[in-house]
Amino acid sequence: MNAERDLSPLTPGVVRALTDKLYEKRKVAALEIEKLVREFVAQNNTSQIKHVIQILSQEFALSQHPHSRKGGLIGLAACSIALGKDSGLYLKELIEPVLTCFNDADSRLRYYACEALYNIVKVARGSVLPHFNVLFDGLSKLAADPDPNVKSGSELLDRLLKDIVTESNQFDLVGFIPLLRERIYSNNQYARQFIISWILVLESVPDINLLDYLPEILDGLFQILGDNSKEIRKMCEVALGEFLKEIKKNPSSVKFAEMANILVIHCQAADDLIQLTAMCWMREFIQLAGRVMLPYSSGILTAVLPCLSYDDRKKNIKEVANVCNQSLMKLVIPEDDEMDEAKPSMNIPAEPTSEESLSKPEAVTTGESQLPHHGRNELDVTALNQPLFFPHSCERIQVTLNLDGIVQVLDYHLSDTSIGMMTRIAVLKWLYHLYIKTPRKMFRHTDSLFPILLRTLSDESDEVILKDLELLAEIASSPAGQTEEGHGPSDGSDVRPGPVELHVSARTGQLSSSTKGLECSPSTPTMNSYFYKFMINLLKRFSSERKLLETRGAFIIRQLCLLLNAENIFHSMADILLREEDLKFASTMVHTLNTILLTSSELFQLRNQLKDLKTPESRNLFCCLYRSWCHNPVTTVSLCFLTQNYKHAYDLIQKFGDLEVTVDFLTEVDKLVQLIECPIFTYLRLQLLDVKNNPYLIKALYGLLMLLPQSSAFQLLSHRLQCVPNPELMQTTDNTKPSTSSKRTAASNIDYTELLQHFEKVQNKHLEARHQRAGRAEQLDRRVVL
Repeated sequence: MNAERDLSPLTPGVVRALTDKLYEKRKVAALEIEKLVREFVAQNNTSQIKHVIQILSQEFALSQHPHSRKGGLIGLAACSIALGKDSGLYLKELIEPVLTCFNDADSRLRYYACEALYNIVKVARGSVLPHFNVLFDGLSKLAADPDPNVKSGSELLDRLLKDIVTESNQFDLVGFIPLLRERIYSNNQYARQFIISWILVLESVPDINLLDYLPEILDGLFQILGDNSKEIRKMCEVALGEFLKEIKKNPSSVKFAEMANILVIHCQAADDLIQLTAMCWMREFIQLAGRVMLPYSSGILTAVLPCLSYDDRKKNIKEVANVCNQSLMKLVIPEDDEMDEAKPSMNIPAEPTSEESLSKPEAVTTGESQLPHHGRNELDVTALNQPLFFPHSCERIQVTLNLDGIVQVLDYHLSDTSIGMMTRIAVLKWLYHLYIKTPRKMFRHTDSLFPILLRTLSDESDEVILKDLELLAEIASSPAGQTEEGHGPSDGSDVRPGPVELHVSARTGQLSSSTKGLECSPSTPTMNSYFYKFMINLLKRFSSERKLLETRGAFIIRQLCLLLNAENIFHSMADILLREEDLKFASTMVHTLNTILLTSSELFQLRNQLKDLKTPESRNLFCCLYRSWCHNPVTTVSLCFLTQNYKHAYDLIQKFGDLEVTVDFLTEVDKLVQLIECPIFTYLRLQLLDVKNNPYLIKALYGLLMLLPQSSAFQLLSHRLQCVPNPELMQTTDNTKPSTSSKRTAASNIDYTELLQHFEKVQNKHLEARHQRAGRAEQLDRRVVL
């Protein structure tokens, strides 16, 4: 090299040795440089020291010649050794050229750079901490170096730096976090291992409170937890475990709100370990933070609900998800129904906004359904920007329940046919819980929920249907469902207006005419304005889905009779069927209701009430049922038998001669005969002993006998009637006890003539409808022939 003056105070011999290809000669030159710098230190000649470092940096370490760069690196290390404790004054000038060589294409040179920096850091110790970020940045690159020697050298330097950080109380955590947050998203296996090792070290230092900055790195930690390397996954699992322990120890200082949506995302991960770990964190967050987690309920439910239907392969995740679900449900309290949603009560957002989203899905916090059809991580679950500091008691913080978002998530999961049974049950339990705890707010969503709840009655699972019926019953009977006049169900005049949902007319919705007894009866609680709407929509469902009526109709109605009031149900359904335009369906439905009435143990009390007709309410119910039962002649007779209206039953049977007797008609008569032999009609069979006071009962039964062909039912009824005793043989001397017939006559104020006329009118309608159907079928046959 020329210009010895430019390189002074380095001698020409030292310059030549520094650029030599042999390491031993460069080492000798380094010892000369160390001796020279020591002299300058002794003389306190700082300008010469800086000049030497500048020459080694600019002319050697940053040279284009590889051997010069190697000489520069060993020379800078020698300067640091010579400076000793004073090296801290020149660290920037010493470190920067060495770090530049970390990017050199020559692996040997990268190794020498690592060696030089090790010597510099070893001498400076705590003085390097102000330069920690640049050192960490350089080391993170070497950690992923493909050369094993370089990687080995970087590990030595890494351990040295960790020792310095552990020993010092001057570490700038605030300045380091942005770099850590950036590098934690590296996909390189070795870089990830390097990051996790540093997090474990920092977390173990008592003077460093990394928990305050956990929201900055939590997402990255869960990303690393999914690494292919078992060792890295284990290290990350340990780190997350340590953080969770710290959270349990100091919940009052944890920023739960800032991490809630991060957990929501990873609770939906495809990787089982990530999902289980995130779900365990979510469980602890809900239990530790309490109602502070309520604003994130919709996101939490989106993550948790699908897990409830996992099979045994993911049993652990399912169990933790169930605890999360139960714990979250307990956070909803009756006070949530009274809080003013327009009044903010604490400094956390009720739900994340799309601008703050970590992922790219649609938001779920609006009133409209914007949920994804399938897939994970598509719900807007947002990391929050503002920290939340907790008071001593999290439970005292008032938060507003975002009911709209929760209902939207529940509606989505109930509508998704691919969702498992346990998830659907959990959704229905949630809705029921919300109607119990926050009925006033929930009734704002009833109209939108109603169709899906009715569709759920077609579910394959009996347990799902039972939960659905419990929910529908609560909606129909809750006092919060009462609406002011003009604000209740729709005011259309047609009770069957659309294919999706029936609306209650003003006339029927208020039970204003023939159903007034329903409201007045002291034995039956008054239902709210949704009850009648529910009955109309249920019948609509049965009408449009006959298979549901055949397979589950009786089950559904029986359960409703247990959950609500049987008298209300039968009274309202009879009133609705009275106006039914589809006469065939009306006949089928009446037959179904009649079978339930006569055979179900759940309706024992109602049968007893009808059997005696002692009260105005029971007689009113009989008349209401009778008018609808007229859609089916045989069921009308069975109702008369049940209510001991034997004369009217005989009068009805007399009218059967004018009816069109079909195979179905005779089949129903056959079934009625079978019913008469059942325990329900034990009292009727015993009344055959009192021939004198029950002549119309015997006549009615003989009437049925005459209608039947000589079948097994004919033989059964014939044998029964042969057992009727001779009236003369049954006479007794006790004439003081009034007969059953006289009691019924005295108590009854029913206009049977009007009822009989109504029966004839309804049967004429059915006859006309059958002729119309037959005519349409004949026209269709002609078209086919033509």
